[in-house]
Amino acid sequence: MAARWSSENVVVEFRDSQATAMSVDCLGQHAVLSGRRFLYIVNLDAPFEGHRKISRQSKWDIGAVQWNPHDSFAHYFAASSNQRVDLYKWKDGSGEVGTTLQGHTRVISDLDWAVFEPDLLVTSSVDTYIYIWDIKDTRKPTVALSAVAGASQVKWNKKNANYLATSHDGDVRIWDKRKPSTAVEYLAAHLSKIHGLDWHPDSEHILATSSQDNSVKFWDYRQPRKYLNILPCQVPVWKARYTPFSNGLVTVMVPQLRRENSLLLWNVFDLNTPVHTFVGHDDVVLEFQWRRQKEGSKDYQLVTWSRDQTLRMWRVDYQMQRLCANDILDGVDEFIESISLLPEPEKTLHTQDTDHQPNSSHGEEDGNATDILALKEDPPSSLLEERKSDQLGLPQTLQQEFSLINVQIRNVNVEMDAADRSCTVSVHCSNHRVKMLVTFPAQYPNNAAPSFQFINPTTITSAVKAKLLKILKDTSLQKVKRNQSCLEPCLRQLVSCLESFVNQEDSASSNPFALPNSVTPPLPTFARVTTAYGSYQDANVPFPRTSGARFCGAGYLVYFTRPMTMHRAVSPTEPTPRSLSALSAYHTGLIAPMKIRTEAPGNLRLYSGSPTRSEKEQVSISSFYYKERCCCQSPSCLHLGSFVRTVLTSASSSPGQ
Repeated sequence: MAARWSSENVVVEFRDSQATAMSVDCLGQHAVLSGRRFLYIVNLDAPFEGHRKISRQSKWDIGAVQWNPHDSFAHYFAASSNQRVDLYKWKDGSGEVGTTLQGHTRVISDLDWAVFEPDLLVTSSVDTYIYIWDIKDTRKPTVALSAVAGASQVKWNKKNANYLATSHDGDVRIWDKRKPSTAVEYLAAHLSKIHGLDWHPDSEHILATSSQDNSVKFWDYRQPRKYLNILPCQVPVWKARYTPFSNGLVTVMVPQLRRENSLLLWNVFDLNTPVHTFVGHDDVVLEFQWRRQKEGSKDYQLVTWSRDQTLRMWRVDYQMQRLCANDILDGVDEFIESISLLPEPEKTLHTQDTDHQPNSSHGEEDGNATDILALKEDPPSSLLEERKSDQLGLPQTLQQEFSLINVQIRNVNVEMDAADRSCTVSVHCSNHRVKMLVTFPAQYPNNAAPSFQFINPTTITSAVKAKLLKILKDTSLQKVKRNQSCLEPCLRQLVSCLESFVNQEDSASSNPFALPNSVTPPLPTFARVTTAYGSYQDANVPFPRTSGARFCGAGYLVYFTRPMTMHRAVSPTEPTPRSLSALSAYHTGLIAPMKIRTEAPGNLRLYSGSPTRSEKEQVSISSFYYKERCCCQSPSCLHLGSFVRTVLTSASSSPGQ
């Protein structure tokens, strides 16, 4: 419900700043407002006590500014202006300009500090280049990424130190800095320009894009052809970024009228209506960032800068944060809080029993209480492994796994029951439907795999069921052997394999000549099969032309055709192969029947299979054409193209030729 709570906020006016960009440092102490004449440094702990200025002389506005996200380098920030980036240092109440990065030949559109390496900075430009700089050596960029179109946004991955994403008009490219020659993935994300790009804080494969086409889309770049979800809006979306808590998203719209509210908070799992609207700014919000949460506080602060030249700090309390969490995660939080309120004797009792396995009659809560409370004492080696997994963000219980699973997998519906330790999976693929019951043992995922059982209504054959069960069992065993959760990997394997089997079935029904075990989609009529011919080494070699016509220099039309003694091995209605590799279909006898002209010119015999040849014979043009002995032995036989000879004879006898 929008505006359910009135947000406590601080408003500071900078009427003469003319700032076009804003950034908050990683410590949450300072914000920088970037204007044409001055950089304003605001103390966020005491915003009304004045501000400091850093003078700058430039006729260009600052396009992007950002503080270094690492605590040890928190006093550095970078600001781009036209084709250059200036590095500033703010320490002990005074600022100075450091080095300058120069390399782009057109205006710089965006910059971003690396999340894992404090010395790396990436810049994008209209000149189609993306440069990665090392501020220890600013003479030239260390890595150069080249794209066909100019980049408007660039963002480092928040979980993978080598990956970054750039936006080019309506497209997104995913790059690996170790392989700068080409992008590793390409997303045709929007039909209009992308204004905002943000990686998911907990998943290295998920990102959100906001565009001029009035939408925000969520992507898994491993599945670039289909977005995970979409947030439709009535107006263009300027920015869309994930919140540092739960599953929230903050968007900035481009309002058609100034009185419209443009700053909205959403729950990613329910995009029907925003959970909160930040009311206060009189114009569009140019920039917003989160301030670090103070120690001992559950509240966050959202810092915004608007075209109305006001800086606002919005308080986002715990109740508002809960609106961005799903119900299962709320239940986990409440359970952990209730455990912390247990009386001291209960804690001592559970701590003493940590060396024993809990009985099957114990509830889920007893087992979780034992694990949580045992960590307060000196834990055994098994619990040290669990603590290590917890630090890596891995789920510790089945309930946590259910709450963290990505249910946005296409054509999949999952009904989860943590109390019963089971879930029901429904998958729709083409005309087939699969329903499966997954049951988790009490020791899961500690070297105990779940069981999979097909239930009605399931329309696939028994053979496909057996293959799917084997794949799911192998996938789950690989995960639980390392004490890792396996539900989401199994779901993705189930969808992928099911689609593969269905595609094979559809191909076999539409093409009776296709091999039953062929996985590669066949070309029309000419199945692409792997034979001794060489595994598609000639897939890009076009099939030789057997006829054509061109005008020669004398103005005559010259045509060529195959000899009349060469006849196609198949019906003339069949298409010519697109490449030489397609001839392997004839080598394996896939194309049948074949019409082959015999020595007697009026008789046709019908053969099933390819012409008789040795199994070791290499596939060639003769695999497609069958040569017949000519019906006459005269040198003047017209079967070789009398028209060609006539034209050439006439051309050679013409004067001056």
